[in-house]
Amino acid sequence: MEFLEHFRFLYDGVAFFFTAEGWKNLVMILIGGLLIYLALAKDFEPALLMPMGFGAILVNLPFSGAVTQFNESLGHEVTGIIDWLFNVGIEASEAMPLLLFIGIGAMIDFGPLLSNPKMFLFGAAAQFGIFLTVLVASLFFPEFKDAAAIGVIGAADGPTAILVSQVFKSNYMGAIAVAAYSYMALVPIIQPVAIKAVTTKKERMIRMPYNPQVVSRKTRILFPLIVMIIAGLVAPDSVSLVGMLMFGNLLRECLKLDSLSQTAQTTLANLITILLGLTIASSMKAEQFLTVGTIVIMCLGLVAFVFDTIGGVMFAKLMNLFLPEGKKINPMVGGAGISAFPMSARVIQKMALKEDNQNHLLMHAVGANVAGQIGSGGAGGIILTVVPRLIGA
Repeated sequence: MEFLEHFRFLYDGVAFFFTAEGWKNLVMILIGGLLIYLALAKDFEPALLMPMGFGAILVNLPFSGAVTQFNESLGHEVTGIIDWLFNVGIEASEAMPLLLFIGIGAMIDFGPLLSNPKMFLFGAAAQFGIFLTVLVASLFFPEFKDAAAIGVIGAADGPTAILVSQVFKSNYMGAIAVAAYSYMALVPIIQPVAIKAVTTKKERMIRMPYNPQVVSRKTRILFPLIVMIIAGLVAPDSVSLVGMLMFGNLLRECLKLDSLSQTAQTTLANLITILLGLTIASSMKAEQFLTVGTIVIMCLGLVAFVFDTIGGVMFAKLMNLFLPEGKKINPMVGGAGISAFPMSARVIQKMALKEDNQNHLLMHAVGANVAGQIGSGGAGGIILTVVPRLIGA
């Protein structure tokens, strides 16, 4: 029997699943497998959900070397790669989500928005669900910082949700990240239902001619600089987030750094996406993730997302009360003011063509959609600025 003790490591892992807490790890491994299935079989945000699912399995294997733990054989603590990535890439400086924003900014063409500036209003109006959900979540979570982080799920902006939850040191970052990216993937399913619930067929058939104005190169270059400065003055805590987004866009628009712009759009964005997905798994350990709070967060995330969409739609309907015939806005365009780019714009175009096969709203929806990128960053910055003051009050 003493001889078998030397080979105990061969069966300790399996035996762990039959302990009082072991079943939780097994459930998390199954959840990881489900995320991988949704990513690969259903094409739900595969770039993020696949690494997250793989990482969830990695950190929940018994005695996993991927997480930091005390090694009895060596007599000291051994740092796991997933926890190290989390500590360095997210906890220490929120570097990963911020660097991802450089890539996102380099991908975005703000031309349709600058050509039709009133679309900025939808980027703001479609953040309504965030603040509504913060209030609702505060009824379920005693710490207001957790409620604030949960509300940001409604922006359909994974990096912003991760950033806010980390700055507030929320205990639910893993659940918030999973919810944010899951609902981003479900945009084509959720948005049509939400939009149809608050619009009539006649409203959905409103045509909007597209007569774009020429946007000068100077305007395209000045725009990210002006947005960054305004964001810094209004919500200083948003500077890192909005600033990285605008820096990426400046790389794109200056036309002098094409190689850097392409690197940001492809190599940088892809690398950070892979690492971010794996790193989030550090907060998906069974003892942290399998709680009643996670279920509540998934439900509140859906509420935030639905009311963000409805907020944009209802604001468009409000504007139509003051606009003459021929100038009215199709309310569906307002629903594109969320941050899920370009999925939401495509959904609006598809819905418009279904109602009227000659009604092309894509470029209007793209304008609202890119405004949502700025709006979600601004909303996240406002929450980062205001909530600490409220907690300290």
